[in-house]
Amino acid sequence: METITNRTFAEIEIGERCERMHKVSERDLILFASVSGDHNPVHLDAEYAATTPFKGQIAHGMFTGALISAALAMNLPGPGTVYLGQNLSFRKPVMIGDTLSVVLEVTAKHDSKPVVTLGCTVTNQDGKVVATGEATVMAPTEKMTVTAPLLPQITLG
Repeated sequence: METITNRTFAEIEIGERCERMHKVSERDLILFASVSGDHNPVHLDAEYAATTPFKGQIAHGMFTGALISAALAMNLPGPGTVYLGQNLSFRKPVMIGDTLSVVLEVTAKHDSKPVVTLGCTVTNQDGKVVATGEATVMAPTEKMTVTAPLLPQITLG
């Protein structure tokens, strides 16, 4: 079982960074479509997607946003983080098979509340920026280490 330890508001420093990697699969697109309700064929139908300017299936933009959310929840600040807001610009399409690197960098801390602003940059395996933005979170004030819950196996069919 995986354990996750947070960074409290008091511990977090401006300039602190983290990185989280993810290889995008067709399964990711199917699962994201299932939970989001976004069944656009550019994400799910290889034959259709081949006729688009992308020449293949692309990941949902908010799938990339969800990877940022995972980095906030799992890495910086980690467990106990409350996601308050996000602005996000999609720069390049994310294709099946891309390996994405999500980098978060603390850019500001609020003076009187445990609120932190983080710059967010997502690049692919070629170093090309696919998304940029800024997240605002309420950072935890108490140190904690938790065990990540085991998720059920999901069968596609």
